[in-house]
Amino acid sequence: MASTKNRILNISLWIVQVLLSIMFIMAGLMKLSQPISELSISLPWTTDTPEFLIRFIGLSELLGGIGFVLPALLRIKPKLTAYAGIGISIIMLLASVLHTYRGEYSSIIFNFLILGMAVYVAWGRLKKIPIEPKK
Repeated sequence: MASTKNRILNISLWIVQVLLSIMFIMAGLMKLSQPISELSISLPWTTDTPEFLIRFIGLSELLGGIGFVLPALLRIKPKLTAYAGIGISIIMLLASVLHTYRGEYSSIIFNFLILGMAVYVAWGRLKKIPIEPKK
């Protein structure tokens, strides 16, 4: 029975990791590649945020997105997957503070949903079902 629970947990962790990876790679690439004028159409907070900060957030999201899958998949430093979960959790907490400050309360729900998913990956890969490194 414990084996079946671990298998289900492992599958659910992989699903969440892949979903977060796709989402953050796309978001990071968008913030890194698009002009600020285009970003401000879909992301209003970018109009009054310094460009270097927007690009830094994009780079952080891109690296976090890669970190959700690649280290675990290759089994090279797989703890980086859990650390990606911790890093993205911090980004989501800071994003919720920004959206609260700007009065964008509907965005906060999404931030906390992603925060929960990232914490789930960090917990699962650090404590419950860590992936062993390749030997």
